[in-house]
Amino acid sequence: MQLKHNVTEFILLGLTQDPVRKKMVFVTFLIFYVGTLLGNLLIIATIKTSKALGSPMYFFLFHLSLSDACFSTSIAPRMIVDALLKKATISFSECIVQIFSLHFFGCLEIFILILMAVDRYVAICKPLRYTTIMSHRVCGVLVAVAWVGSCVHSSAQILLALSLPFCGPNVIDHYLCDLQPLLKLACADTYVINLLLVSNSGATCTVSFVMLMFSYVIILHSLRNHSAEGRTKALSTCISHITVVILFFVPCMFIYTRPATTFSMDKMITVFYTIGTPLFNPLIYTLRNAEVKNAMRLLWCKKLTSNDKR
Repeated sequence: MQLKHNVTEFILLGLTQDPVRKKMVFVTFLIFYVGTLLGNLLIIATIKTSKALGSPMYFFLFHLSLSDACFSTSIAPRMIVDALLKKATISFSECIVQIFSLHFFGCLEIFILILMAVDRYVAICKPLRYTTIMSHRVCGVLVAVAWVGSCVHSSAQILLALSLPFCGPNVIDHYLCDLQPLLKLACADTYVINLLLVSNSGATCTVSFVMLMFSYVIILHSLRNHSAEGRTKALSTCISHITVVILFFVPCMFIYTRPATTFSMDKMITVFYTIGTPLFNPLIYTLRNAEVKNAMRLLWCKKLTSNDKR
């Protein structure tokens, strides 16, 4: 059976249709996006230039910041520009690209958070074997697997999207293209696609969240045997990671574990993990991490010194 793709573009309603509120959306999310880019790029530059941040934890943090910057870039710029337009449209092909990038970098963030939890587990529970287990080669392979796994996940989303026939309505009551709002526009029974979406995105989010929380329970339990100083430092790092995990996963699970139904709050919750979390992550990791703050100060001092010499 040949699929009907009579629809060549979609109309995005965005967060609001009110002209005054659209200007507020433009200003607010432009500030958020600039803050997200600056924060994550600062972490990337700091880790790349600092010899003190050469441990696996910062290697994974580098990739987390990279995925955050790309994740936000796949959503925010179009959302900001669309807020200035009376009628925001997105072509079918652009919609497919946005779905791919949204799920690719979102899934990459999930995998990197899992790797960071593995790193903390080995560092705290197997300290004597840490350098052997988490070698540079092993970390590189793990990150490569994360990138490939993210590609597989997002490719599955694209296959699901392309299997939907669109032959009528083309108005998406959202500010982005994703499978859930597209399911409403498909001129076919989407029950099976719903189940596949839950088993793919929903299960990925839920299982990963449970695994991560369980691993941190084990890590926190094992901290009892550490010295007071070591316990405080490890606890501070783990709390940062747990905060990021909760901020990212709870909204994701709310959206992807029940795609057949929609609520009025869905758009705002999606804003939280697509725009908010990439902005919060740099703040959480820098404000709670003395090593990163010290490395940033050194980077800033070097920049000032080089400017003075000129």
